[in-house]
Amino acid sequence: MDVQNAFLHGKLKEEVYMLPPLGCRRQGRTSCVDSINLYMADYSLFTQVKGTSLTIILLYVDDKVITGNNEAKIKNLKSFLNSQFQIKDLGPLKYFLGVEVARSKAGITICQLKYTLDILEEAGLLGAKPTKVPMEADLVLTLAGSSSLHEPARYIRLVGKLIYLNIIRPEIAYTVNTLSQFMQDPQRRHLDATYRLLRYLKGAPGQDWARCPITCRSVTGYCIFLGNSLVSWKSKKQVTVARSSAEAEYRSMAIATCELSWLRYLLEDLSVKHP
Repeated sequence: MDVQNAFLHGKLKEEVYMLPPLGCRRQGRTSCVDSINLYMADYSLFTQVKGTSLTIILLYVDDKVITGNNEAKIKNLKSFLNSQFQIKDLGPLKYFLGVEVARSKAGITICQLKYTLDILEEAGLLGAKPTKVPMEADLVLTLAGSSSLHEPARYIRLVGKLIYLNIIRPEIAYTVNTLSQFMQDPQRRHLDATYRLLRYLKGAPGQDWARCPITCRSVTGYCIFLGNSLVSWKSKKQVTVARSSAEAEYRSMAIATCELSWLRYLLEDLSVKHP
């Protein structure tokens, strides 16, 4: 569903302060108005549990996804929201934040084929020859070594789009993490590395202790599975310099543990029972 909000297209001169609904807190379950339980493990996720009925709303600015296990409850919620706001019902979920959703008897699948093709078309690489790896194994990008781009906005836009492509493409996480570190002064060699990633079809990045030659920081990387499905992953430079590979690994483990804790809260919010 899409909310028609005029204020999103205007500029506000006043400072605006917002408070969460009464009774809400960061984590855990609290009762709010009209017996609606808001679970704040994710700030954009709102759920309502009444008996065996579960209704879920996921918000992104003026777009929302509504799901649940009770069609009547979902219909009533849509009617209520439509009475309070000017809302357009876009029907069954097909495309959201660059992610395509397809349904079949086997279940639900998601992909970003259209989003990928849009990026390639914007970069003029639809007919380019593909590469087998996203980044050269011995490539070391720095803040020097080539001339700055005359139009840095082009690089910034491409890398920004690649960050969203990383939603279901964990194999490019390390490369995107590397490219995003040069937004302040992108150079020709950085853009060339971005074009190589855009021509990439398959492969997997790696990480080493003190991988970054500029800051000597290691890269944290993890993949988390729910059953046989990959549900969360990350490739991000650590905030401090590790004094050994063991220290770098402990930092990665700590960050992965935090992610696991958050996922546990999120699954509880969605009423997913532990096996």
